[in-house]
Amino acid sequence: MARLRAFRERARYTLNRPLTPYYLILGATLLLLVLGLVMVFSSSQILVMQRHLPITFFFRKQLIAALLGLVLMVVLARTPPRIQRALVYPLLAGVIGALVLVAIPGIGMEVNGNRNWINLGFFQVQPSEFAKLALLLWGADLLARKQKGRLLDQWKHLLVPLVPGTVLLMLLIMLGGDMGTTMILIAMLFGLLWMVGAPLRLFGATLGIAAVACTALVITVPHRLDRLACVGVTSAGPNVDCYQALHGLYAFAAGGPFGSGLGAGVEKWGQLPEAHTDFIFAATGEELGLVGTLSVLGLFAALGYAGIRVAIGTKDPFVRYAAGAATTWIMAQAMINLGSALGLLPIAGVPLPLFSYGGSAMLSAMCAIGVLLCFARNSPGAKAALAARSKNSRSRGLLARVLPRRRTTARPAPRPARRER
Repeated sequence: MARLRAFRERARYTLNRPLTPYYLILGATLLLLVLGLVMVFSSSQILVMQRHLPITFFFRKQLIAALLGLVLMVVLARTPPRIQRALVYPLLAGVIGALVLVAIPGIGMEVNGNRNWINLGFFQVQPSEFAKLALLLWGADLLARKQKGRLLDQWKHLLVPLVPGTVLLMLLIMLGGDMGTTMILIAMLFGLLWMVGAPLRLFGATLGIAAVACTALVITVPHRLDRLACVGVTSAGPNVDCYQALHGLYAFAAGGPFGSGLGAGVEKWGQLPEAHTDFIFAATGEELGLVGTLSVLGLFAALGYAGIRVAIGTKDPFVRYAAGAATTWIMAQAMINLGSALGLLPIAGVPLPLFSYGGSAMLSAMCAIGVLLCFARNSPGAKAALAARSKNSRSRGLLARVLPRRRTTARPAPRPARRER
């Protein structure tokens, strides 16, 4: 009992340290990146053979995206929040312009039924992924300026122009048919309104409007209605085609506690579509088992906990709103993807952040992580801890230069005693 109490106290002390959110965000992100790269390579082997591509085709592209994302993450982590606020409107204008270009025939590309890509020749970019980053920074900056002017107690200033701007982004994204990203933007909007302290009746009205709009979007498109009918389905029926959802469940069932082993999965041999993108969690469950899936869930839980700690541990409104929106983005996208793979939610075509194959999704998610790392480093407690650590390291270096080193000279070996004759 005493050992358990001491362990709890030690864990509470560790979690309450100022730099704990920073290390949790960095560690969870790097582990998800590494494990995601391994699973992308494993789950895409059969697909590249079918398309007569090199065995490392998808892995190599994902590795390049991860390395570029790491560069962006480091740059944003070192960029002060005031400079991030200065980039808000250029980023928002660029994203809106790119979304308009997607809708122009001949420029926008259609992939898997959605027209939300721009082909740059050497790279295909999905502007809707960067709309999340634009909403994150723009919404946080807007609400922070309104709070400074004490205008948030009025409904007009609370909703305008935040809600119309978000609706504009969602409409441009829905022109390409990307409803999954639209749902994430809705979640981010609700997260911002929740953090700013919007009244509950405002939440009720906004939620009602969003529910009506989502219902209309689902009913008017046949394949979305079919996906909704596949929620909770555990066996094939005569009238509903739930092939992908069912084989996702079969992959989890085949994995068992410890999985079939890396590369030994069966569902990726053509039975499970999009095994390296939207359903990579199901492929992970088959090859790494329950232990692997729980590890992924634990890493996302650590990431969410650290993001919340960053949001509630600051007095800067911009930092609080931006950190909360970034955490809402990552966690909402992860929940939608995991729910789709487990058959608990309709298949939305949303990648698992930092894990699934996809360059644009990887770059935008790494930008969000860079913003969180910047805020975690610049919190008052973290600044003091980093300053104390730097001061201690400089003091040790100075002492090492000032204090003379002890010279160790080898003593001569004693001469053997002379024998008496």
